[in-house]
Amino acid sequence: MTAVLLALWLVAGFGTVFFARELAGVSVFGWPLSFYMAAQGVSLLSLATIGLYAWRMRSLERRYRAALEAV
Repeated sequence: MTAVLLALWLVAGFGTVFFARELAGVSVFGWPLSFYMAAQGVSLLSLATIGLYAWRMRSLERRYRAALEAV
């Protein structure tokens, strides 16, 4: 899971810079998509990645703790 989340973060961060010219042709709320992704999108994706990781680890810890208490 960690490798997949890191790969997603890498692709989003690198892809925004690498494809900036192509993304500039698309407009979101009056701003070029490349600017929007660099300013907001990748930051929001990073927060979502951290939230997903924390949620999943918490559920795994609860399951592990319950298994230890059952033994």
